[in-house]
Amino acid sequence: MKILSDLHIHSRFSRATSKALTIPNLEKYARIKGINLLGTGDFLHPAWIAELKEQLAEDSGILKTESGFNFILQTEISLMYSQDNRGRRVHLVLLAPSFEVVDQMIEYFKKIGRVDYDGRPIFGKPAFEVTEQLKAISKDIEIIPAHIWTPWFGMLGSKSGFDSIEAGFRDQSKHIFALETGLSSDPAMNWRLSQLDKYTLVSSSDAHSFWPWRIGREATLFDIKELSYKNIIHAIRTKEGYDGTIEVDPAYGRYHYDGHRNCGIRLSPEQTRKLKGICPKCGKPLTVGVEFRVEQLADRPEGYKPGDAKPYHKLLPLSELISTSVGIKQLYSKKIWEIYNKLIEEFGSEYNILLKTPKDKLEKIVSSKLAELIIQNRDGKIKVSPGYDGVYGSAILNGKEKSEAAVDLHSSPQKSLGDF
Repeated sequence: MKILSDLHIHSRFSRATSKALTIPNLEKYARIKGINLLGTGDFLHPAWIAELKEQLAEDSGILKTESGFNFILQTEISLMYSQDNRGRRVHLVLLAPSFEVVDQMIEYFKKIGRVDYDGRPIFGKPAFEVTEQLKAISKDIEIIPAHIWTPWFGMLGSKSGFDSIEAGFRDQSKHIFALETGLSSDPAMNWRLSQLDKYTLVSSSDAHSFWPWRIGREATLFDIKELSYKNIIHAIRTKEGYDGTIEVDPAYGRYHYDGHRNCGIRLSPEQTRKLKGICPKCGKPLTVGVEFRVEQLADRPEGYKPGDAKPYHKLLPLSELISTSVGIKQLYSKKIWEIYNKLIEEFGSEYNILLKTPKDKLEKIVSSKLAELIIQNRDGKIKVSPGYDGVYGSAILNGKEKSEAAVDLHSSPQKSLGDF
């Protein structure tokens, strides 16, 4: 059974999220995207867990809507604490096997903080302590370090992370089986660290809205006998039934390169090293991005591929391609929606369009220019001007960026793409 999953999203009860994030909308747009297993997001929040219990039925650890769409119990937590004489800020994705286990998790977290003010609550406990306590509740709880390379909240991030998973989790690292690559890295970047070989690399959207350029923009693929929580966790922990990932180009991510958003400074790792990590405009330390950090910890050359490596697809969202082809920046514009909906009506789902639909069939529905962009995207031939310090990257077509001109040492900052 082929499963295309997005195991990390948020509800409308998290900060900076769409207020229209409801279960029906999540199902609708996950189906449009081509996702058939979606994380619930935010199950610690009292209002959201009440909705999940009311609207979804449990079946072998999978939650189902009335129409049979699949959800898996999932949340993200933020840990902010001190370890080894340094401030740490780490995000973790948690998966749970049942509402009963979630209720026990909620009781634990209520003892160490509040769960009612934000869908992604903050706790002042170290990752190893939280892991130990959760495993005492249920061995079936899955703990996945989120977007591991992002500077501010990644387990391996430059600002508040560690140099290894073991350093962060200590003796509890035995319970960590998977790592989330995040938008700013892809499997090839992670393959450069031999210390990460034993982990399953998963990808998820971390979506704050249900729009198709957000939900499912990164995904994890499984090929299992039947869909159950047990089988998904087995695949994550053993790589049996794990079938690779879908990634955006890592340059598209908001922390791929180094820089300062407010100063309009974007730098490659080489430029950052020459400047010794200091912003040439304000004189303060730069936000060091993922590419620099990977290079810092890598013990293998660029291009190294482990023998058991799973394949992955590198794709920009369809809405971005349409936007580029028609020269309209706003992804939610009427013109872009018209083209998008025409394609979905004809071919069923976005991932079917991006991965499978032949060019000649595309050209019967849309312009040759867009059809060619879709094929170039499928073949990994679209270049992306790198994102930095919270600014998304942007596609480059015929030497021109889809958004503003490329940011360098002396230009003004790009605007962020979309509504994240």
